[in-house]
Amino acid sequence: MDVVIFLILGILLFALILGPQYWARHVLQKYSGHRDDIPGTGAELVKHLKKKFGLDYLKIEGTELGDHYDPADKAVRLSKDNLDKRSLTAITVAAHEFGHALQDFKQYKPLSTRTSMVRTAQKLERVGGVALLVMPFIAFAPAGARLALPLMLVVVFSMLLNTVVHLVTLPVELNASFGRALPILKEGQYISNSDYRAARKILTACALTYLASSLSGLLNFWRWLRVFRR
Repeated sequence: MDVVIFLILGILLFALILGPQYWARHVLQKYSGHRDDIPGTGAELVKHLKKKFGLDYLKIEGTELGDHYDPADKAVRLSKDNLDKRSLTAITVAAHEFGHALQDFKQYKPLSTRTSMVRTAQKLERVGGVALLVMPFIAFAPAGARLALPLMLVVVFSMLLNTVVHLVTLPVELNASFGRALPILKEGQYISNSDYRAARKILTACALTYLASSLSGLLNFWRWLRVFRR
């Protein structure tokens, strides 16, 4: 009976982690088709919005690393389809990333907190990676047991910090989507009333991927914590 319960819990956990990612991918793909009635591409929308809101310094670039806003370079980076295509997905994602640029421009505190945490997490992740490589060799050293303990703590803490970053990221993403991007799209009449619900769905899908990443991070943290306790 216990095995069945753990199996069900395991399936539910994986559904929580993988489900949002697959659903988000499905939604983004569903609305990615070319539309003649869309007023412009993702890049053209960002160019228009940066003039409208006075963000003349803002750069618009293509990327293969996923759509994002880089607060260090003050750049909105979009994948090829979202940069050059006229689709509901393209302009909604572009509006979302511009929402982050607007957060930065207006000194939205949660964004700056997240940016600082991301930098710290990236540094600690590199240290944790080195610790993982070193641990098997340390184990054979005379004082290996004493040295392995702090190294394992570094690994576990780096995973925990990444999870916390994803949790902090979620409200920042929700604000960029529903506090900024959606009002911009609606009030500027960049989307029709018939597309409003679909745009909300796209923005929700984007936010859910961060929730899935956070849950995945918690799962990794829990696994390493069990190893550590042994």
